[in-house]
Amino acid sequence: MISFPNAKINLGLNIIRKREDGYHDLETVFYPILIKDVVEIVQNNTDCSISGIKSSELNLEFSCSGLHIETDQQNNLCVKAYHLLKKDFPALPSVKIHLHKNIPIGAGLGGGSADAAFTLKLLNTKFNLNLSDQQLINYALQLGSDCPFFIIDQPCFATARGERMEKIELDLSAYKFVIVNPGIHVSTAWAFAQIVPQKPKVSIKNIIQQPVSVWKGSLKNDFEDAVMKQYPAIQQIKENLYNAGAAYVSMSGSGSTVYGIFEKDIQPVLHFPQNYFTQIL
Repeated sequence: MISFPNAKINLGLNIIRKREDGYHDLETVFYPILIKDVVEIVQNNTDCSISGIKSSELNLEFSCSGLHIETDQQNNLCVKAYHLLKKDFPALPSVKIHLHKNIPIGAGLGGGSADAAFTLKLLNTKFNLNLSDQQLINYALQLGSDCPFFIIDQPCFATARGERMEKIELDLSAYKFVIVNPGIHVSTAWAFAQIVPQKPKVSIKNIIQQPVSVWKGSLKNDFEDAVMKQYPAIQQIKENLYNAGAAYVSMSGSGSTVYGIFEKDIQPVLHFPQNYFTQIL
């Protein structure tokens, strides 16, 4: 069984307060975009008696292709998703998981979170676990704060750690997106350490109801100031996209991906280095 985990962007991102558990309360709008990985899961029918391997050692075979993933197998979120369900469903069969990675890694696009959430959904469907969306969301939250969104995978206004989600009507089909990632790794822990949490004067939920043409002056990502000061190349991407005619430009998550929203009839002229990931959607 094959699935195609998609990326997301953050439309606005406010860090409201640091919690006693060390996490942060935030508000944002998650919006799915069509940059996709591929996850395939098949049942592993290796005959233990022939191979000489104990069945307990055959729970999972994992392989990957596409963009290089630096983390080891046991720390991969697809692997963690399988073992998370295996604890509660001991009869879950041994499987082979193959991940083809296309979404830039550590880029603020939620690729790893999407892979994990889609793995949960694939396992639920393939092996008839009959888990509800809410149950899947509860599992997903144990894997990462962005993971629950990908269970729903529709535009959502998100609060708390990102797991409290409210579906919203937001149709941006009249626009095209330009996604640019310079390959800079921004530490999420470092980015959070630069923030002084505060409650916004106007909620993102209200701003997002206004036309895209007025978002520039009001829809903010709290990470931008610190990240763009530390990495001027990210600031330059934002300026270049506005110069190319974007109606709105922002960094997604804690970076380093920057996206521009353009009217459909605008054909942006882009001049980014060849090593940058650049895609028009």
